[in-house]
Amino acid sequence: MTTWQGWHRFATTDPPAPPQPGDPPRSTEERLAYHSSFVTIRTPAISQLATQVRTLMILGRHQQTTARPSLIVTGPAAAGKATALLNVGRTCHLAHTRKNPAPPGSAHAAVPVAYVLVPPGATAKTLVTEFARYLGIPTTTRMTQTQITDAVCHTYTQAGIQLVLIDEIHRLNPRTTTGAQTADLIKDLTERLPATFVYAGINVTDTPLFSGTRGAQLAGRATLITCGPLPARHGKREPFRAVITDIENSLDLQRHTPGTLPRHASYLHQRTAGRIGSLTRLIRQAAITAIHDGTERITKTALDAVQLDHLAETHRRPRRSR
Repeated sequence: MTTWQGWHRFATTDPPAPPQPGDPPRSTEERLAYHSSFVTIRTPAISQLATQVRTLMILGRHQQTTARPSLIVTGPAAAGKATALLNVGRTCHLAHTRKNPAPPGSAHAAVPVAYVLVPPGATAKTLVTEFARYLGIPTTTRMTQTQITDAVCHTYTQAGIQLVLIDEIHRLNPRTTTGAQTADLIKDLTERLPATFVYAGINVTDTPLFSGTRGAQLAGRATLITCGPLPARHGKREPFRAVITDIENSLDLQRHTPGTLPRHASYLHQRTAGRIGSLTRLIRQAAITAIHDGTERITKTALDAVQLDHLAETHRRPRRSR
């Protein structure tokens, strides 16, 4: 998705849909593919991010003299940051193309969203080259950073980019020379492009990104949205159980008893530490196993047999201190 063609394909392809009453039964292969891709479960973080992005895009629409306000999505690994980022990007893309369809006979679709990954060990030049690659802007090794940046700013403005999503922002370290130059490049782009910037990274507030003069500038312009683990309880509400219910309602199993998974909410919270990524992976793996072995239902025994990601398993069975 770090090229326009890939992003456009992602944004315009209908996401997987849960089975509906009256639908013909799907084949085994179709159901395996469905649980592999699965639906996007709307978490509180996704709802908050969607509202904030919509508001900030309107707020910055006519701002000319300074950088527009931005957003930072932060949180631990497997907390749903990437899912939230991609979901809001797709929503923005579809909303824009519905309002601004390509003229009849035109092969040029609207380009409202850009999605860029910060490469490992990023320098200012390698990062701006990623911006260029997204829209297929030709670059050569002889081009300077300034030349590539000018080409990116011109092309992005002409293409009508309104939302720039930058993932893996925690890879930047402004305390190093190259990291500082890369952070300055991003600041330059936010001031030159008529777009709202949204960054995502692991525990961004614990990184050098928020330290020093550059960190103060970023913190002064960006709203922070935390994709943390969901609590088992929040006042009178049970947000984690509600997400489990949504996941269960989206399963496509022939003999699963509704209500089984919410009854195991405490166990599932302990298994996953409330991380949405670990939770969906656990239930999806159990569903795929249930289709393969013919049981067609998920039980606590089946869940317990699933080997999860190392982070979740370490939380489940912490090492004893010697």
